[in-house]
Amino acid sequence: MTGPILTRREGGILEVMIDRPKANAIDLKTSRIMGEIFREFRDDADLRVAIVTGAGEKFFCPGWDLKAAADGDPVDGDYGVGGFGGLQELRDLNKPVVAAVNGICCGGGLEIALSTDIILAAEHATFALPEIRSGTLADAASIKLPKRIPYHIAMEMLLTGRWLEAAEAHRWGFVNEILPASRLMERAWELARLLASGPPLVYAAIKEVVREAEGRDFQTTMNKITRRQLRTVDVLYSSDDQLEGARAFAEKREPIWKGR
Repeated sequence: MTGPILTRREGGILEVMIDRPKANAIDLKTSRIMGEIFREFRDDADLRVAIVTGAGEKFFCPGWDLKAAADGDPVDGDYGVGGFGGLQELRDLNKPVVAAVNGICCGGGLEIALSTDIILAAEHATFALPEIRSGTLADAASIKLPKRIPYHIAMEMLLTGRWLEAAEAHRWGFVNEILPASRLMERAWELARLLASGPPLVYAAIKEVVREAEGRDFQTTMNKITRRQLRTVDVLYSSDDQLEGARAFAEKREPIWKGR
């Protein structure tokens, strides 16, 4: 696919690159395209892992395209499947997604990164939630960020819009690794290949359990797991892959995961 979103597929891995010069900002059209791409990723049994990144070396994504908004794109418009950027509200996305943050990551761009499972950052990447300066709400970040990093740091970012360098973002725990820019995509693909070789039914169960556990007490979620009331857990516990894992361990060999 040509811009504003470029995709690359290799085996079970899908790379999704935002390519909207000059800053990779997202308008309604781009958000809807991303939603369709991530829905297809979710529903394609042959795809196991996604990488999301930005084109160029300066911007990952600054979020909402304010120029498009000034030209008439409504802020509360139809962002398409999965909400803004296609990831934030995409139901039942039970596959790993890796963010490779190649530069400025702010506003809705940071919210997209927070919607992934693992965040890698180039050494020069920076992070912020500057919506406060535009008189608006960083809605998804207001929900997610205080659960991911210390409350007072999250609130400082939300209330002041201050910028964090990659090293500080790593220190507070919402970036997994910092890499030289020249190594970022190599590492993202290396990690994606590792994940793609893993058990997809277990990944699905992990992601559903984590979602289910948000806002619920430990025992309530454990009861749903043990009673097999979560679809992905029920599928996993009845699967060939569950047996394959045990057999491979007993036979001292690498398991062959089939996703069934």
